[in-house]
Order: sequence, then structure tokens, then C-alpha cells
Amino acid sequence: MKKHLLYYSIILLSFSLFACKDKDVFTISGTVTNPGSLKKIYLLEADSTQIAVVDSTNLSDQGKFQFKHPAPYANFYKMRLGGTVFDLIAKNGDDIEFSTNLTDNTHTYHVTGSDESSKIQEFNKISNFYGNINSKISQEYQDKAEALGKESDSLISVYMPVFQKNITAYSAAVLKFANDNKNSLAGYFAVTSLEPSKYEQQMIAYADDIHDKFKDNPNVQRFVAHMMDVKPISIGHKAPDFTISGMDGKPINLSDYKGKYVMLDFWASWCGPCRHENPNVVKQYNIYKSKGLNILGISLDTDKGAWEQAVGNDKLAWAHGSDLKTFEGPTERLYHIEAIPSNFILNPDGIIIAKNVTGADLEEFLNKTFNKPQ
Repeated sequence: MKKHLLYYSIILLSFSLFACKDKDVFTISGTVTNPGSLKKIYLLEADSTQIAVVDSTNLSDQGKFQFKHPAPYANFYKMRLGGTVFDLIAKNGDDIEFSTNLTDNTHTYHVTGSDESSKIQEFNKISNFYGNINSKISQEYQDKAEALGKESDSLISVYMPVFQKNITAYSAAVLKFANDNKNSLAGYFAVTSLEPSKYEQQMIAYADDIHDKFKDNPNVQRFVAHMMDVKPISIGHKAPDFTISGMDGKPINLSDYKGKYVMLDFWASWCGPCRHENPNVVKQYNIYKSKGLNILGISLDTDKGAWEQAVGNDKLAWAHGSDLKTFEGPTERLYHIEAIPSNFILNPDGIIIAKNVTGADLEEFLNKTFNKPQ
């Protein structure tokens, strides 16, 4: 009988402990091996615009610490231990155990009590793998440039394709991870590391898939809302019509280009990368204008004189228009222009068939488009 009473007492105690678990905060209980001079640990909260310190605690003489912090929704957190930062995902009710060895140069850490944090670790392994390759490529390039005593275009031409290949491989791995983890915030964290100008279609598809998930997380909902905003001006959609003032003050309508290929080229006289890309655009225009390529330059200048001078200096021999309102012009807002250079290539039906293609990518795209087998 006493054994039965003891058994039931243990059961009741376990229920009591479970019931008393604080659902209004998450708890991180940590152990740091070989902390050195580390005395204080910081907890940082991340959102879509910033990372801010939200709490701090002292490390005990035994290398122990604890945080209790409210999280009304599952969110990203970072713990800063000296010069090392560790990623976590936490929500109210989580009881997380954390441990690390600060002398470990790989910054390995162990987490239990948070499956989401384990997913972040999985993504970080992907990110670190390709990041280390990038670092090696960069170091090798710098060593050779120093040996030559100068930057070299021929050296850049050798290393840039290697760098781009690694970035492409990283992006493919990120997309696979995100699509394999659509029920995890780690998937969202991963997909936002992609370059939007190159992976807009994939990011929109991902946003569509998680549209009804993470409803309580404002960062995810802002991302989904933004992707839905740009969806109508993404590849495969009909470009919205507009009217803009030409350099002579006369209106230019997008509908004037109906039945023609046209590239909408958003740029400005004050934009260094735009001016750097202009010779390539001129070159491609001269090659393909006889095959049906049209360009409508849309300047984000506010100074008409500077705009006109840049058009002349760069020999941009195509139609030009401007709202003269930088990023706040109606055309820029309609097309969600957030950075320049930006471009949209439309087919004769007015469908967007390419976005933000520059350099060799623009050359390759135009060659495929205008040199198709008949």
C-alpha cells in the first residue's frame, strides 16, 4: 500500500510541477565551459528591421546563467557571449537548456527544449559551409592581388564566376531548406537571406505557401504582405500601365509599346551602379534594337538638368521619362522600386518576362530572347 501511495504521490508531484510551469515567459538555462573573463551575457531580440538587447544576466562562478523573458509569439533571439553570438527561437512556455564551450573555435552549442532552435542550428551549418568557401575565395583573390601589387580585371574575371557559383549553390541549398521546413520559423529566417532581386519568384511562392502560418508573428506577416504587394509586378504578370513625362514634357504611356519588346530601365544620374551599367545597356541596345528591343529609361532624378546631362554623356539613345520625385514618384511606387538600377523586360503582350537582369545576365537573356530558333 505504501508503494502505491508513493507512486501516486510522484505522479501528483509531476502534474503539479507541469501545471506550475510559467507559460508567460520562456526560460533559458545555460552552462558555459571555459568562459575565461566572460562575466555578462546578453539576450537580443530580432525583428525585420533591427536586433535589440532586451535582457542581460551575470554568469555565475560555476559558469551558469538563466534568462526568463516574455515572448507573446515564437520569435528569433540571439545570445551574445563575449564576441560570439548564438541563435535561438523561443516562445512563452519553452524551457530551453543551452551549453557551449567558449574555447571551441567552431562555436558549437547544444540546445534542448526547443525544436525550432535545432532547426536554426541546421540552417546555420548550411550558411557557415558556404560562407567559409566564400572566405577562402576572397582570401585567395586578395593574396594574388597583393602579389601583383594591384587590382586586376583579369583576376576578377577568374574569381567572380567562382564566387557566383558558390552563391548560386548556397541559394539552392537555402531554398531546399526553406521548402522542407515551411512549418518552422527557421525556414522563414533562411528564405529572407536570399537576394530578392534574383529570387523574387521563389520568395513569392514561399510566401504563398506560408500565408496562413505564423499568424501571430508580425515579422512574418510583414514579409508575406510585402511579397503579395510585389506579386502583381513579378515575372509572368502583366505590367501595370502608367503615364510619365518625357524629357520634352510630353506624356509617354506604357501602352505606346503594345506589341513590342520593351525594357523599363529605372536609374538616376546620381546612381554610381546605374552609370556603371549604362555602357552595357548601350551595347545591348545597339545589338538588339534592329531585332525589336525598345528601352524606356525612367529616371529617379529631381534635377532635370543633371538627368539630361547624364543621358547625353552616357549616350542613352532611347526614350526617357521621369516623375522627378526619386523613389516617391507614382511610377516608382507602382513598380515598388526600392533600389536602382532596376529593370523590367516586357514581351509584346505586356507580360513581364525578366526583372533586374544586368551585366552578363542581361546579355545572355537578350541573346536567348532575340536569337530563338524560328
